[in-house]
Amino acid sequence: MAGVALKLFAPSRLVKLRSLVRLATIPSLTFHTTTSSMMGATVEQFEQAKNKLSTLKNDPGNEVKLKIYALFKQATQGPCITPKPGMLDFVNKVKWDAWKSLGSISQDEARQQYCDLIDSLVAAEGGSSAQVAAQLAGSGTTYETLLVTTVDDITTIKLNRPTKKNAITTEMYNEIIAALQQAAKDDSVITVFTGTGDFYCSGNDLSNFTNIPAGGVEAMAKQGGELLRKYVKAYIDFPKPLVAVVNGPAVGISVTVMGLFDLVYATERATFHTPFSQLGQSAEGCSSYTFPKIMGNAKATEMLLFNKKLTAVQACELGLVTEVFPDSSFQSEVWTRLKEYAKLPRNSLAFSKQLIRSLEKEHLHAVNNAEVERLVERWTSDECFSAVMSFFQAKSKL
Repeated sequence: MAGVALKLFAPSRLVKLRSLVRLATIPSLTFHTTTSSMMGATVEQFEQAKNKLSTLKNDPGNEVKLKIYALFKQATQGPCITPKPGMLDFVNKVKWDAWKSLGSISQDEARQQYCDLIDSLVAAEGGSSAQVAAQLAGSGTTYETLLVTTVDDITTIKLNRPTKKNAITTEMYNEIIAALQQAAKDDSVITVFTGTGDFYCSGNDLSNFTNIPAGGVEAMAKQGGELLRKYVKAYIDFPKPLVAVVNGPAVGISVTVMGLFDLVYATERATFHTPFSQLGQSAEGCSSYTFPKIMGNAKATEMLLFNKKLTAVQACELGLVTEVFPDSSFQSEVWTRLKEYAKLPRNSLAFSKQLIRSLEKEHLHAVNNAEVERLVERWTSDECFSAVMSFFQAKSKL
């Protein structure tokens, strides 16, 4: 893929013109990327990202290349003010739509989003720069599914499977546990969770249910239960302030553990969905206790039993989310605030959190154990199996 920045839309690079024509018919094609804690890449970092782009081996597809093109134009020229191409000029019209969809975001923000997108593509290919980005400062630990960094006394754990909407695999569960354990010991003041790409997290990767070990479904359920117990325990026991920066839709386990976070900041386009009964399963992440405590029994029941999806504003009104920000300024506002929090005395914050959590820590562990036991039973039930199979069948039809 060398030279992709120069040959982005050369005829030989287009996979199917018809796919671009379909994209051109979308009234407002909006692209979103996340912004890192650096808030505004320097010109030097932007140039480095351009160089990284030329090293990609795999074609990321036309939609991603459109996003790259639009962010590059916005970063170098500002908002799109060029005349709209004619209807028959399909390729240039799609490019124009992509650029125009970025609206009035600043060149600094576009530069940062461009850098983040290129870094995520490099990381997806397992490049050397991804290894560096994924290395937790001073730990020597590298991750395949996460980007973990420590900057300005903030350890950031970024879910990094953007092409799979950051769905959590078994490997990812183990890596998040390891990252939390390491962050608990490092010198950072606060720890932040966020996602790469358009999604915060789409919950469990349901392919986890297809990897049945030699012991059969019962063995799979038991192993899955022990992993889940350990995963939720890592949140319950985490000693420092823990902040979720919800950059897009959140589903399942990524939502239920939010009751164990100290702050949850969300972009206005985020949604929160826990479709457990739809999949023949039951609540986890201590949500059977934290959700009724936070939002009341009736509203918690709507989410956990009847699969109600909440907007960011609704989640904020119910107390699940701390504050909602406009998407255009979400990253800059949140990270400015987090950097100020990270200047507070480390031990004072940690001890205060532990005092608050100590009042219910034992109960949270008991809730976690009870939820896991119920889920192990659910995972081995015919009802759950049928519900998951129905999901896969519906997905294959789509």
